[in-house]
Amino acid sequence: MKKYTCTHLVKSEDLNHHGTLFAGRMAEWFIEGAFIAAARLYGDPQNVVCVKMHGLKFSGPANKGDIITLKTTVAHVGKTSMTAYGSVTRNDEDIILVEGYATFVCVDLQGKKMSHNLILPLPENEDDIRIMEGAKNLK
Repeated sequence: MKKYTCTHLVKSEDLNHHGTLFAGRMAEWFIEGAFIAAARLYGDPQNVVCVKMHGLKFSGPANKGDIITLKTTVAHVGKTSMTAYGSVTRNDEDIILVEGYATFVCVDLQGKKMSHNLILPLPENEDDIRIMEGAKNLK
């Protein structure tokens, strides 16, 4: 599966009242990264819109000065939809701090859903299988 990487420096304006990365800022970055994966797969960002975030699971904080890395990939496609998976780590560590899914649809110029005719390649490893199975089981 094709993966995309985005990095962000956590700055003072990104912090919450606890002094850690604000969940809303992380959600913004997450949707942006997932959109990039979906738009790249489809090939035309003007026809791709987000319809659902399937929740973000936060397993640990990021602090001011941390460099977070968001990796995204499209894990499932329907007739008009694409579901992207994303995971976040910090400072080149392997521990996943945040992960989740977001679904996008292709729309025409009038905003109506349209078929995208996309097919995902087969999973390359056990992690790809886990991610794809997770996307299939979303509601």
